[in-house]
Amino acid sequence: QVQLVESGGGLVQPGGSLRLSCTASGIIFSINTMLWYRQAPGKQRELVAFITSGGSTNYGDSVKGRFTISRDNAKNTVYLQMNNLKPEDTAVYYCNTPWRGYAYWGQGTQVTVSS
Repeated sequence: QVQLVESGGGLVQPGGSLRLSCTASGIIFSINTMLWYRQAPGKQRELVAFITSGGSTNYGDSVKGRFTISRDNAKNTVYLQMNNLKPEDTAVYYCNTPWRGYAYWGQGTQVTVSS
């Protein structure tokens, strides 16, 4: 059974930082691309960043230069370091990975950026 469990969300002031974590089970983590999405109220879910099994990364235009995705294969965990947060980063953040033809999602973690 595939499970993705996110943590690390919360309330932060503009300009602050948070680090999200997503721990996976039920997959061969080291060979899987891992992705972070987010969904703000009233908006479509958007891709934030992804990291391949080889460590290549890609970011959405709105987060380039502020967010960093990384992975620890020994811990089956992918991270999203978010710096210089803005109110428009407020959203539920979801971890995602494809496995055997299906796309799996975590339960999401709320990030709120507000003064």
